[in-house]
Amino acid sequence: MAVLIIDYGMSNLGSIRRAIEECGGDVIVSDNPQSLKSAERIILPGVGTFSDGMKNLKNRGWISILTEEVINNNIPLLGICLGMQLLADKGDEGGESEGLGFIQGEIKKFQPILKEERIPHIGWNEVHKLNSSKLLEGIPDKSDFYFVHSYFFQTKNEENIIAWTPYCGKFSSIINSGNIYGVQFHPEKSIPAGFSLLKNFLNL
Repeated sequence: MAVLIIDYGMSNLGSIRRAIEECGGDVIVSDNPQSLKSAERIILPGVGTFSDGMKNLKNRGWISILTEEVINNNIPLLGICLGMQLLADKGDEGGESEGLGFIQGEIKKFQPILKEERIPHIGWNEVHKLNSSKLLEGIPDKSDFYFVHSYFFQTKNEENIIAWTPYCGKFSSIINSGNIYGVQFHPEKSIPAGFSLLKNFLNL
């Protein structure tokens, strides 16, 4: 399984690469958009602001080829953390910016409801299944995953939500539209459930 991890200058790629390799993927980490044409699975990671993420994808020539492979050629894509958020129509972190528009919705900043809630949301939290998905096959409901984020994906359609997590009310922690998936947590840091999810992605 040829797994292409997109290097657009917005993530520590080492841990993601090691996790995918341990899950059986043949990993290519690339800063060359043309390499997408040989990928069987694509991973869009990310740490940082929405506006910087989109700026880097645009300036480094990823957007048109990524759209071609994911939307037109139906190559499975997994967005992780910021990579999930970039799938949205737009976000306002670092100033309002257009996103990739792969899954309808907007990126919003958390607003604490309880006095003990702190932003950013950091640490382990439960993931509650909402809609069935092969991505969560064999993973018990309410399994814990590791989060680090201040913004969340507000989907336009509930049918795009695979799972949610309780924080500042609740937010979408796994989303999906066709061959496109996004997880707000870091599966590479969420052993064992995160590795099970990555294996499921490889086996889609």
